[in-house]
Amino acid sequence: MTRLPAIVLVCLIGAAVAAPRLAPYAPDQIDLSSRRSPPTAAHWFGTDELGRDVLARVLFGARISLAVGLLSAVVAGASGIAIGGVAGYAGGAADAVLMRFTDGVLSIPRLPLLMIAAVVLQPSVALLILLIGLVGWMETARVVRAEFGSLRGREFVESARASGAGHVRVLARHLLPNAARAVAVSLTLAVARGILIESALSFFGVGVRPPQASWGNMLYQAQASLGSEPWLALAPGVFIVMTTVAVNLAGDRLAAR
Repeated sequence: MTRLPAIVLVCLIGAAVAAPRLAPYAPDQIDLSSRRSPPTAAHWFGTDELGRDVLARVLFGARISLAVGLLSAVVAGASGIAIGGVAGYAGGAADAVLMRFTDGVLSIPRLPLLMIAAVVLQPSVALLILLIGLVGWMETARVVRAEFGSLRGREFVESARASGAGHVRVLARHLLPNAARAVAVSLTLAVARGILIESALSFFGVGVRPPQASWGNMLYQAQASLGSEPWLALAPGVFIVMTTVAVNLAGDRLAAR
């Protein structure tokens, strides 16, 4: 059971990568004769109002949703490690200024801010990844700051300094590897957060733009017919829940080690 979250994530990523081979139809293939079909042998997850196969759109949507989650976590992680690392290592005034800045950004509601930015910028997927990453670094920064602050006075750090290692080398070669577990846990949470934020933005119609499929905009397109065609929302909803739960459980496993 301890490996189940990792297995689920590997399977989801593998399915996203292999979507062109696994999908029974093209994600935008329109078949008006099969529109609004419930799940059948021909269309396992049913079809939407244009006759597009929901399974195909879920598989191709995984490429967008997982990419947003993973890459926004990379952006958030890089920013958080840089800011939290400097604050925890330097201490003093630098720590105070950087952490007050972090607290200030953390106090701003993320989703409304991103919705406004998305309406103004109408971002591509790449810009959406950047925006989500830039509002998700604060938790990682606080974790890294705490870890680096507790490690900077250790003997191995003092030895590195005495041997002539510069600040960047001490941070990258000595402090970061020893804080890797806490950072990894923070990044797993950032992945789940990125997927949920993309889904929320797309659900409100300001995220990934049709005809590109993502799990979030599939939910957005399904909301008008939830009562009569629940399969349109069920498939992407299940995949969102399954992915976020697997990522969070993976983070819990890392924290428990």
